[in-house]
Amino acid sequence: MFTGLIEEIGKVEAVVKAAKSAEITIRAHRVLEGVRLGDSICTNGVCLTVTSFGRERFTVDVMAETMRRSNLGRLSSGSEVNLERALSLGDRLGGHMVSGHIDGTGEIIAYEKEDNAVWITIAASSELLRYIVEKGSIAIDGVSLTVAYVDDEVFKVSIIPHTKEMTTLLKKKINDVVNLECDIIGKYVEKLLGAKDETPVKRGIDLNFLSENGFA
Repeated sequence: MFTGLIEEIGKVEAVVKAAKSAEITIRAHRVLEGVRLGDSICTNGVCLTVTSFGRERFTVDVMAETMRRSNLGRLSSGSEVNLERALSLGDRLGGHMVSGHIDGTGEIIAYEKEDNAVWITIAASSELLRYIVEKGSIAIDGVSLTVAYVDDEVFKVSIIPHTKEMTTLLKKKINDVVNLECDIIGKYVEKLLGAKDETPVKRGIDLNFLSENGFA
């Protein structure tokens, strides 16, 4: 598990692509402190397993499913990525519970500066927006943020100067794709209630309806 509080910005050194998967080597410093083979490092919001490492870099394997669901397939040498080590017992939970399992991607469609903050508007599919609620939490490229606005097509978050300095979010351009992980609570509640597969049935008023409701 992760918190969505980015520890450092890493730089991609190499991407070796197979037919559908990839091996990525990332240059980093802080997240390598105490690292061991098999540790998890959240990279742009994706939980990845360290397969090898040195003093200033680590390598991960990215499987086909992750390439399909995330923006990692768009990375190349020189790309910057948000990095966070897995949460340890005793750590402060300053963000929210982030699993590192991406639900899908969104597209940045607007930036708007307001005093010391910058608003980011992100377009997403209805399948993702159903889990995004105003004042709820969302992880964007691994960054824990509070949803400030949401409708049927987009949602908005506001970025403070500290988040600007510590993450890659405001280095992105309009139409760039970002990884999205919705708050896991909504998905569990939906699953338990069986709401996802329910289709509302429209029914007109007929004799059977009147009889069932005591009018005939």
